[in-house]
Amino acid sequence: MPAVHTDLDARERFLEALSQSVQAGQLVKLVLARPVGQTPELQRITVKPLQIKGQPRLGLVLRYTTRDLTRHLPPEQALEAIAGYLPGEFRNAHLATTGETLQLEYTKKGKPMLHRAAAAQPAQAAVQAHDREKHRYLALERPFLAALGVTDRNGQLIPAMSRKWKQINKFIEVFDHALATSPLRDAGTLSVADFGSGKGYLTFAVHDHLAHGLGREAQVTGVELRPDMVRLCNEATQVLERPGLRFECGDVRSVVPAHLDVMIALHACDTATDHAIHTGIRTGAAIILCSPCCHKELRPQMHSPEVLGPMLQYGLHMGQQAEMATDALRALYLEVCGYDTKVFEFISLEHTSKNKMILAIKRAQPRDPAALLEKIQALKAFYGIQHHCLEALLKGDARV
Repeated sequence: MPAVHTDLDARERFLEALSQSVQAGQLVKLVLARPVGQTPELQRITVKPLQIKGQPRLGLVLRYTTRDLTRHLPPEQALEAIAGYLPGEFRNAHLATTGETLQLEYTKKGKPMLHRAAAAQPAQAAVQAHDREKHRYLALERPFLAALGVTDRNGQLIPAMSRKWKQINKFIEVFDHALATSPLRDAGTLSVADFGSGKGYLTFAVHDHLAHGLGREAQVTGVELRPDMVRLCNEATQVLERPGLRFECGDVRSVVPAHLDVMIALHACDTATDHAIHTGIRTGAAIILCSPCCHKELRPQMHSPEVLGPMLQYGLHMGQQAEMATDALRALYLEVCGYDTKVFEFISLEHTSKNKMILAIKRAQPRDPAALLEKIQALKAFYGIQHHCLEALLKGDARV
């Protein structure tokens, strides 16, 4: 038989049991329901234990009438917030641990009652199950994913969008690691621009990760040439109530901010990638993320060094060589301008053929550019390259 406590300490008994379950790693789930507070839009709060970067956190999903808000908090801070919701905001709390269940409810007269019973079947702590799964930086339940057609109304992944879902998560993983190792990790409000934002998948994801995943203030702008896409995305930001997120019509040449903290440009064709990188450098961006698309500029200029002639006589090989030379020069010019640069596979070729990523993070102390410029000139001379768009843009600014 379940035990029932009706004394005035019922709330304190419940909160103590919650605290002990968190400390012992026995929390499975907590649900706060029966809203009675001054915020009628807030309908429910669900709490689960998480491990983020090896640190214990409690994940709170605050369900409003039209949106969800996710917060990942240290246990002490989360427990304090939960205590503040009872009984002022909610009159019912259901706690499931690995060994028992507890329910705190308030009568019409405001008297607390605590029901306590052993779990019908011993459960495993949710954090352990979470750790066995592949860590995702975004939850499928996030409202913007449904608004953009990645999930259905129930937060279930639409099968046709599984590749897009993997790309979004991989990008946020790369972005999160870059942010943690950049000068922006302790900065205030961040200014982010995503050039060629399209339908806004990554733009929404970056804003969601900053605002809800990390609790950071950010002004995120998606820049897209197609007016219908801009209109679609701005309508979604209004429905989802996303302050700090907006979309405007243009491209990397027509929209030139005075300052950026993060510059993103994925799949910008040919020299548009060079213009995007130049915009990032010119605006002082601490993080530059580019995923190049086609590489047309260098190939007509390149000649085959005699020793490589038998290999580069094949058009496919020459195209691959031109791609490597183009992106190597971009990475080297970024280093000349004071960045640490990586070129790596963004996501498996089975998900997209456009899988290369250039990541540049501003250094605290720039390198002496002389040696880097020598490498650039040697590489250009080896292939007979006379002109490179990014080089011309940087020379126009007297940066090289």
